[in-house]
Amino acid sequence: MGQHILQGNPPVEVILKRSARARRISLRISSLDGRVTLTLPRGVSDREGLAFAREKESWLRGHLDTRSTPVEVGIGARIPLAGQMLTLRPGTGRGIRAEGDSLLVPGDPDSAGRRVLAYLRTLARDRLAGACDHYAERLGHPYAKLTLRDTRSRWGSCTAEGGLMFSWRLILAPPEILDYVAAHEVAHLAEMNHSAAFWKVVHRIHGPHDKARGWLRTNGPELHRYRFGD
Repeated sequence: MGQHILQGNPPVEVILKRSARARRISLRISSLDGRVTLTLPRGVSDREGLAFAREKESWLRGHLDTRSTPVEVGIGARIPLAGQMLTLRPGTGRGIRAEGDSLLVPGDPDSAGRRVLAYLRTLARDRLAGACDHYAERLGHPYAKLTLRDTRSRWGSCTAEGGLMFSWRLILAPPEILDYVAAHEVAHLAEMNHSAAFWKVVHRIHGPHDKARGWLRTNGPELHRYRFGD
């Protein structure tokens, strides 16, 4: 895998990827972070692939222009927390705290983004652990461990050993969305698939879930707009 820059205003970084399974050249824009991937089948040269990308440049830039602008998190920025938009403002004391429509961040403004990231990860762990404990008790099946990552392709996962993994960015979403993802992954402790039996387990421990799934499809990519200087 390599990288190439399509010159222009602005330049566009293209990630070149080879796939023995690909039958034709494909150009893809990630809905999560806007990364552009050019996949080349075996036998196709980089030059041919990049010529294809240049032919599709108008289409590519058009789609990139419709994406939301990334938000660099710092004092004065607005971010969602549990679905509520808060403005980062200077605070006093030692800890970050939400107050009204503000997130008060004490200390050096230059490190506000990194400090808010640590705060959000801690909050995400606490709330996801509480939700997973709740649904695991309903299921009657404990989980082994809980980890957080900043995943691009999924909001959560469950291993065969009972380990649960979640994107910490779920703390940015409304609480009912975080709850649904927790229930979804806990349900995999009983059904390691997405069969009808699995969805029955989700419904049994969580209740209706179509609205939460729809919210993630429509609004989930927006949660990846926020950059914390990490």
